[in-house]
Amino acid sequence: MTKASVSAPSRRQLLAGAAAAGALLPFGARVAAASDQRLVAAPARLAIVGGNHPETEVWAYNGTVPGPLLRVRRGTKLKVTLENHAADTTSLHWHGIRLPNAMDGVPGLTQKPVGRGESFVYEFEAKDSGTFWYHPHWKSYEQVERGLYGALIVEEDHPPVVDRDVLWVLDDWRLTSEAKIAGDFGSIFDMSHAGRLGNTVTVNGKIAEEFAVRAGERIRLRLLNVANARIFGLRFGALAPQLIATDGHAIAPHALEGNRVVLGPGMRADLILDCGGKPGERVTITDDFYPRQAYRLLDVVYGAEPLRAKPPETPFALGAPALPEPKLAEAERHDIVFGGGMMGRLSEAEFQGRKRSMREIFMQHRMAWAVNGRVLAEHDHAPMLTLKQGRSYILAMENDTAWHHPIHLHGHTFQVIARDGAKTARTEWRDTVLMNPRERVDIAFVADNPGDWMFHCHVLEHQAGGMMAVMRVA
Repeated sequence: MTKASVSAPSRRQLLAGAAAAGALLPFGARVAAASDQRLVAAPARLAIVGGNHPETEVWAYNGTVPGPLLRVRRGTKLKVTLENHAADTTSLHWHGIRLPNAMDGVPGLTQKPVGRGESFVYEFEAKDSGTFWYHPHWKSYEQVERGLYGALIVEEDHPPVVDRDVLWVLDDWRLTSEAKIAGDFGSIFDMSHAGRLGNTVTVNGKIAEEFAVRAGERIRLRLLNVANARIFGLRFGALAPQLIATDGHAIAPHALEGNRVVLGPGMRADLILDCGGKPGERVTITDDFYPRQAYRLLDVVYGAEPLRAKPPETPFALGAPALPEPKLAEAERHDIVFGGGMMGRLSEAEFQGRKRSMREIFMQHRMAWAVNGRVLAEHDHAPMLTLKQGRSYILAMENDTAWHHPIHLHGHTFQVIARDGAKTARTEWRDTVLMNPRERVDIAFVADNPGDWMFHCHVLEHQAGGMMAVMRVA
């Protein structure tokens, strides 16, 4: 999964000298419940691998990876001051949050970049409940990989009754045998293929071995994928979770297809996990999205003392999200084609104002992807589409490439309404949708949030390599 020049131990090798991670708990003391917060981006050293391995040099918010978990009630007005003491310019993007355009955190588009030693104040209302997150939008392929990310949970007015509300932030790291982050950020190989896949998977910033539960316990398990490129396909074995939210927004609860949840980079899922096993039992959760590289993520381990005879039978459906419903019969339709990459069929594209061969763009400018035949450099923000505020739209998207792409739209939440021409079976609200190679996906939304909004692949190397565009809502 890594370039030959990187000494890349397997997860098993890294674990050989590591202490067991034990039970994974919510962030505890790192939860920031107040609405006025300060996030300091700065270098840090953390025991990601553990055991006898050296600490890893990272960039972190307030010295932790993930950064502080911000947890507020719906309707809360947040004020977050970003202070930049990292080695580069940065910003904060609030992924999945519907907020004013000026607070979206895209340097050169919605704000000036935050230089070293500078600060920026983000203020917005948490209008929607759900599981969201924050990360830089400046050299994201490097800064997120170095550890700059954290979660934001906006609580429902009437959350379901559970015994525990647990967050797993899933990431993978490309580490050397000395537990250092490999320095090949933005490599042309990663950019033109699947992205930067790592060799060390962590849950909440550490290698995980076990997650302790009690028989009869009901857990709300929030999953968040912050990896640069890795897609997680978590299979839950004898457990049978119910999916209750996608990208933070309520859906009708239902069992997972194949008892497996798939999360591309940037995507989230909320599950209800009823622990119906017996004391002393173990259930292995595996990640088999890449079948030839399947591995054990961790074991769910039942403690000796049950909590109750069986999990409760109380309802756990979330309240319907307060999102603008697109009017499909009146919606204006736009075709979006994603092209390029290795084994791609795109021969030429527009770049810097003129048509060029993809070979020239790739060899001379290190760009590999296009949206509607246009390759956009990371800080080129000319709008691809201008949408009328308040109108419903359908984006008929085609992935004309050999690779997966999680497509993310800033400032809005959309419905996934069709895949390969077949209507989706359930209402599915998202801000990021995973497209399979050669797949067609239709999404619908109301363009109700004015401003210039990023629209891009959340494989961060793909974004840097040209797979992004800007939607103007006016």
